[in-house]
Amino acid sequence: QVQLVESGGGLVQPGGSLRLSCVASGSIFDIYYLGWSRQAPGKQREFVARMFNGGLTIYADSVRGRFTISRDNAKNTVSLQMNSLKPEDTAVYYCNLRKLGSQRDYWGQGTQVTVSS
Repeated sequence: QVQLVESGGGLVQPGGSLRLSCVASGSIFDIYYLGWSRQAPGKQREFVARMFNGGLTIYADSVRGRFTISRDNAKNTVSLQMNSLKPEDTAVYYCNLRKLGSQRDYWGQGTQVTVSS
């Protein structure tokens, strides 16, 4: 089993910054990637950022240059630094994990990010 717990969401003004964190626990010895997705009200969940084993990172076009994903292997944590936030970044942000050789994604419970003046 895998457990993912996100933290760090909140209310921020446009142009501000937030840092999200996700702690992974359980059976996590064979991770293929860790990442973040988000779901805005009335919309489908969408990919935000992903970090693969070995350090390769990919980003959605809408966040590239503003968001940075990082990982602390010693703490089993993946973080998302979000800068220059926009109202359209408002969403519930979910951490996800996929294991090597698996097609299944594990998900956290989500953390709300609201960008508003």
